[in-house]
Amino acid sequence: MKELYEMIFKRKSIRTYKEELKISDGELKKISEISSNLIPLSKDIKVLFKIVKREETTAKRGEYCLLMYSEKKNGYLQNAGYMFEQADLILEKEDIGVCWYGMAKPKEKTINGLDYVIMFSLGKSVSEDFRNGISDFNRKTVETIWEGEFDQSVKEAVRLSPSACNSQPVSIKSENGKIILYRNSKIFTIMPPKTKEYFNTIDTGIAMCILEISLEKINRKFTRTLCLGNENEKGLIKIAGYTVGDM
Repeated sequence: MKELYEMIFKRKSIRTYKEELKISDGELKKISEISSNLIPLSKDIKVLFKIVKREETTAKRGEYCLLMYSEKKNGYLQNAGYMFEQADLILEKEDIGVCWYGMAKPKEKTINGLDYVIMFSLGKSVSEDFRNGISDFNRKTVETIWEGEFDQSVKEAVRLSPSACNSQPVSIKSENGKIILYRNSKIFTIMPPKTKEYFNTIDTGIAMCILEISLEKINRKFTRTLCLGNENEKGLIKIAGYTVGDM
């Protein structure tokens, strides 16, 4: 996935589109192909992707929407974030504007026994619609989210991970070739508690995707262990542990 690394610093949630720009039939086919080839976080979780006209959802922006449906197994929300973030970066590389759309709902709540999880709104964009680099982002500092020594380029990339309402719920600790990724349940956000847990869990999958792309970029091999940790006294819930090899 390291070929997606450069897009981490350019991606942007696109909320407005030029009326004269339309997604072509060829691009719709490509979006379908892209969604069919995303790498899962958990191979045993069944998922399904569907492209629909925006009018088939409650979304208020975009020309089309890409919907994700999933089995409700342990880790399904992290898996959704992990897979959809790949699509986010790939589509924007193809000048397809993407916006994670948490509050919108599709007409079809279930397909083939799989439940709706999340959607993108999609519209045709141009390269100038995306960011130019790190200075265009509004994010927490590296020191706020990452404790411990590690490659600075990896830290910076993970810091830029998109999240619901830009809440940035991920906290990371690293030491002696080990990286632990947590969800911080005590962050402040405008989302109600139940909604916050749902979307911030998806956000941890997004951050894992960005982390792994960045590790691959600097040629660091790793093994990942998914966790179902309990919340500690600081509100941190362990999501994943990584053992990282030398370069």
